[in-house]
Amino acid sequence: MILQPVVNIAGICARKGVQQVVLSPGSRCAPLTIAFARHPELTVRTVSDERAAAFIALGMAQTTGKATVLVCTSGTAALNYAPAVAEAFFLQVPLLVLTADRPPEWIDQLDGQTIRQQHLFGQHIKTSYNFPADLSHPDAVWHTERMISEALNEAAAFPAGPVHINVPLREPFYPAPGEKVVFDPKAKVIEEQQNAFSLTGNQAEQLLQELKLFDRILVVAGQDPYNQQLQEQLSGFRKATGAVVAGDVISNVHQMDGLIRHQDAILACPEEEKMQSLQPDLLITFGKSIISKSLKLYLRQYKPEAHWHIQPAGAVADTFQSLTRILRAAPAAFFAGIAAATGAGAIESAYQTAWVAREARAADFLKTYTAEAEYSELAVLAHVLNQLPPHTNLHLANSMAVRYVNILGLRQKQQVSVFANRGTSGIDGSTSTAVGCALTSPHITTLLTGDLAFFYDRNGLWHNYLPQNLRIVLLNNHAGGIFRLLDGPRQQPELEPFFETHQALDAENTARDFGLSYTACHSLEELHLALSAFFDADAGAGILEIFTDSKANHASFARYKQELLRSGI
Repeated sequence: MILQPVVNIAGICARKGVQQVVLSPGSRCAPLTIAFARHPELTVRTVSDERAAAFIALGMAQTTGKATVLVCTSGTAALNYAPAVAEAFFLQVPLLVLTADRPPEWIDQLDGQTIRQQHLFGQHIKTSYNFPADLSHPDAVWHTERMISEALNEAAAFPAGPVHINVPLREPFYPAPGEKVVFDPKAKVIEEQQNAFSLTGNQAEQLLQELKLFDRILVVAGQDPYNQQLQEQLSGFRKATGAVVAGDVISNVHQMDGLIRHQDAILACPEEEKMQSLQPDLLITFGKSIISKSLKLYLRQYKPEAHWHIQPAGAVADTFQSLTRILRAAPAAFFAGIAAATGAGAIESAYQTAWVAREARAADFLKTYTAEAEYSELAVLAHVLNQLPPHTNLHLANSMAVRYVNILGLRQKQQVSVFANRGTSGIDGSTSTAVGCALTSPHITTLLTGDLAFFYDRNGLWHNYLPQNLRIVLLNNHAGGIFRLLDGPRQQPELEPFFETHQALDAENTARDFGLSYTACHSLEELHLALSAFFDADAGAGILEIFTDSKANHASFARYKQELLRSGI
């Protein structure tokens, strides 16, 4: 017989709005598996590889904005969750991680599948709990019910993130044949009202008066989910104050007017007069990390007089070494409050005009260059980005894929939501995360990835739930091509055998194994012919593998940088 408090874990999760559950098979976790699998309001999927399972859950939680539940057995199964848990922690994505365990008396007693699971994820988890092993006392039952609510409330509270509950279980694990699993409707549930983190009228007026002391205001948007309201409020702030707004592709503000999206191109030539003319007096930041190394280094060297970071709660990083104030507000509320307090029409500052002029020149340069460039990864991705269907979810694998796309940017009119695992920026889990997104979204979900990231995470496709809206664009140069583009490793004799790590695989067998359509491209002509059919809504899940040469990519990228310097942007 499964103990009722264990059954109630699934019931409380459903009552608190959980919809998605990802299980990995095991015996010790059988009571949890049965409870979740039999709950009528939960969508439950089984993924055998725990590392892939955790990244799939991450992709689901990113897409839905709600906590996804993970369930695994004891031992090293739980350790395989660690990469995705760390990513969720730094990316601020809610997960509830349930790991089955041996009861405490059997830890360190040479029993099978037993490790030290309490506080397993160390400092890469918001909170850890240990479920009571003895559930005979009513207070223990009250404790378990309170624990599940507290864990889900904590996962959702800003900044969101993963929460771990370790669940020691004793045999028997399975109900008797024909025994019903009943979810107690009276199990205790605790709801938490989230703070709106708004500005009062007086606060907005005071901040506006301080803003007026600065002539050159630069807003830098960090990684955040797509938020139409935020874009509108940010656009209103820009118009009302004459501020400049810059954002990487992962900031998801690419649809707003006047955005500076090509800062890498603008800052490529470090001409002193230009750098000084673009230096802000006041830097305002919000969101998480940025990709652009050029912008990071620029702002660290050409520091503003003041730097305000807007964040409702949690620890704040001093990325640009200039932080002077933390504003505890929701970014949309801050920008809306300031715009409303101005009570004036649009302002176009000389500072804004200088940035916008260079942005226009950078956009024209990139459009012309990529249209005429030889076959290479940068040119290929420019063509792929131009063909993305409306309302696409775009997942960018780490290494060069995310960097190329950030250089190229997205057009203002493109209705695309961008995702990338930039919490820890590893290549592990890119495919799995995109799969999780596709499973919980009605829109086409496109993964742009390199060969090492793709083959590293093939088990993200190893399950019975292949989403037909998944499209994988795979750049295969048969090596870790990023190392040939970096000044350090490309100048070393160990480059080819120890950094690039050549591999001879292609994805045709993978596509066949997992039931995806497959198309190979070796030229821009083949790519043009393939893209339209590949992105057709009825095409089904597929892989478009684009073969390039690592050395040719390096030569082409070097030419791009030379032409960029000559352009004088």
